[in-house]
Amino acid sequence: MSKRANPGNNSLDDGRRNFLKGATLAGATALATKASANTAISGSPEQRPKAAVPGPKLAAADTMPPPADPVYQTSSGGDFMVDVLKTLDIDYLGMNCASSFRGLHEALINHGGNTKPEIITCPHEEIAVHMGQGYAKMAGKPLATICHGVVGLQHASMAMYNAWCDRVPVIVIGGNIMEADKRAPAEWSLSAIDPAALTRDFVKWDDQPASLQHFAESIVRAYKIAVTPPMAPVMLSLDAELQENPIENRDRLRIPKLTPVIPPQGDDAALADLAKMLVAAENPVIICDRMVRSLAGMAHLVELAEALQCAVIDNYGRMNFPSRHPLNQSFRRSILASADLIVAMELNDLWGALSDFSDRIVRSSSPRYMKTAKIVSIGARGLYTKANYQNLGRYQDVDIDIAGDVEASLPTLIEKVKRLIDRRWKVAFDARGKKLAIAKLATVEQAKSAATIGWDASPITTARLCAELYNQIKDEDWSLVGTSIYLSWPHKLWNFDKPHRWNGFSGGGGVGYTLPSSFGAALANKGTGRLTVAIGGDGDFMFTPSTLWTAAHHRIPLLYIVHNNRSYHQEYMYLQAMAARHSRGITRADIGTTISDPFVDYATLARGFGVYGEGPITDPDKLAPALKRAVAVVKSGHPALLDVVMDQR
Repeated sequence: MSKRANPGNNSLDDGRRNFLKGATLAGATALATKASANTAISGSPEQRPKAAVPGPKLAAADTMPPPADPVYQTSSGGDFMVDVLKTLDIDYLGMNCASSFRGLHEALINHGGNTKPEIITCPHEEIAVHMGQGYAKMAGKPLATICHGVVGLQHASMAMYNAWCDRVPVIVIGGNIMEADKRAPAEWSLSAIDPAALTRDFVKWDDQPASLQHFAESIVRAYKIAVTPPMAPVMLSLDAELQENPIENRDRLRIPKLTPVIPPQGDDAALADLAKMLVAAENPVIICDRMVRSLAGMAHLVELAEALQCAVIDNYGRMNFPSRHPLNQSFRRSILASADLIVAMELNDLWGALSDFSDRIVRSSSPRYMKTAKIVSIGARGLYTKANYQNLGRYQDVDIDIAGDVEASLPTLIEKVKRLIDRRWKVAFDARGKKLAIAKLATVEQAKSAATIGWDASPITTARLCAELYNQIKDEDWSLVGTSIYLSWPHKLWNFDKPHRWNGFSGGGGVGYTLPSSFGAALANKGTGRLTVAIGGDGDFMFTPSTLWTAAHHRIPLLYIVHNNRSYHQEYMYLQAMAARHSRGITRADIGTTISDPFVDYATLARGFGVYGEGPITDPDKLAPALKRAVAVVKSGHPALLDVVMDQR
């Protein structure tokens, strides 16, 4: 591995450079005397027992390579697997090395040359899959991952569940030893009859190939299934012997052709009915969530909204609609109360978007819309659901439910709408659009005014952090690829005008998502000239901090800002509410909810992993200079982290 330049003003540890100088081989510890056997070793280093120097045989055993395999083979099953993988559009493969897939690992390196896919070394399987989740949303194609038997799969399962809820394609491969008589004693706890059973409720498809031809057909099928709307993770379990053993009858093996599935368009007659409803409505509102995948998708949504001059609410499951567009009414959800037609596009939770919910004392809810309003749902989500995990939301009554991919359906819907619009409609639509534009401007000005509250306060306000950050990046081709929970200031203040400006949330609410997924998105942006930034909570960071090593090792440029409020603040507020409900006081709500005593020094932690780190920053006047320095590091091609002590929200 080539030497890596250390960016910014971080100094390299001299001890790290001189580590190997004068080092001696470690061996067995000298026997302690019987009198001191049951006492703790203490005192200065000179007073402690010295390690015995190993003999020549032991030293040789530690330094010599393992003996040659008595069976010589020119190729392996893993080689063929790599040949198949190279026909798919997979640039990277995230993994934490393990014996259950050593055959495929070796083939990827030596037969495949560690290119397409290139191995991304991850300290944890959850990091690998969450990187895949962030990568796919930015790159528009999946990243592959490998897990170590059932134990590695259990590590990966949280990220797989997040990706499932987020409808993101990730290809997960797991090692296994199918035949019991082939398992070494240590391998029994790593193996299973059916490994994918662990995750079957939150993958779209899984398989356990029994032959190399079976693998070829299954991995191509898995890729197609994963990227076909509604997208989701897929899982393959690979037998170790299938990876490692010589190939028999190579000429009989065939690599299937990958033919992408054309996303399904909504029913033509149903789209015609929807077009008539949109044109005739007095106050139509479009709500979108996980809809846009491309520039064309966003352009079509803008074209439809402008043709109708209707309000659009973006739930930000993806970057669907330009944030500064006059028709963007995302922070005026009160308009739902006057809407006579609501069109939901690829909504994750339609009932939740249309209802006010309260969990105080007695949980209750009420609709945000008029009883007379017509509701139309269009999307691919309903084409594939499962029973156990209830991430589909409550059942919502609708008047028309159109099954089909919205991006694929929009051109037809736009054509039908435009055919119906004459001069009479245009006059009415223009008047509606002007009212929405005035309301949008008022919303923006209100947000700007609110952002100044506590501007010079310490801890630093989240509004000031977002304003200062945007000032540093606004002239760049930037991507914001993660934010702390409920941190909405960027969407209120920044100009989100392209799909790559934002890539959504975790999906399942699993903590530990933001750091690895942000670096996954940054990996997708690497080489594009984009400046990638993310803001993540300190509690979320604590789950997967070793992601920083992967970022440093693979030189993934990202500015990661730790929103350090020194607590799991949402849970802190919930605990306060529970205590207040029972009239017990809120003074002890910090127990189990705060990250203090000691405070964590995230900048020092970052530097320990080889990433530029600065902070903790508590003075708001020092924030802008620190951001400028960190942005310079990222633009030089390296990751950077800022630890900013901020207010709670």
